Amino acid sequence: MKASFLLGSLCVVLCASGCGQKAAAPAESSAAAAAPAAKAAAPAGPRVIEITANDQMKFSVTSIEAKAGEDLKIVFTNVGTLPKEAMGHNWVLLKADADPAAFAAAAMTAKDSDYVPASLADKVIAKTELLGPRKTAEVTFKAPAPGTYTFICSFPAHFMVGMKGTLVVK
Repeated sequence: MKASFLLGSLCVVLCASGCGQKAAAPAESSAAAAAPAAKAAAPAGPRVIEITANDQMKFSVTSIEAKAGEDLKIVFTNVGTLPKEAMGHNWVLLKADADPAAFAAAAMTAKDSDYVPASLADKVIAKTELLGPRKTAEVTFKAPAPGTYTFICSFPAHFMVGMKGTLVVK
């Protein structure tokens, strides 16, 4: 009985001390080697910038900095309570050569296209739809070339009372 007890104990010690580790080591090595490859293959998502607009015609963020070519995702929410017809909001990023005041003036007559005039669509880099109260929209885009770009709410008169900001690309 002592011999079988010793033999059993010896088997337990050998298994615990290294027999199982030799077989597991290559699997652990390949798993560790595969982990960096998996991380490299998964692209980083865009940088998320949350912006709200309210019934006082103000953006919560009026200045954004980015690197040229950076992926940006604007999550835009109208936190106001007034109806869309009276206090709708959108977020429109204009090209560097666009005249924001002229764009906003032309937008006043573009109700059917969420106050983004079709005649000036080529001046827009990115935009959201016109939002009613407690609604959210998202837009993803690449930051353009270095420069300063204006974003506005193009709902009638909102730009004129200061509902604007800048994207500075470096």
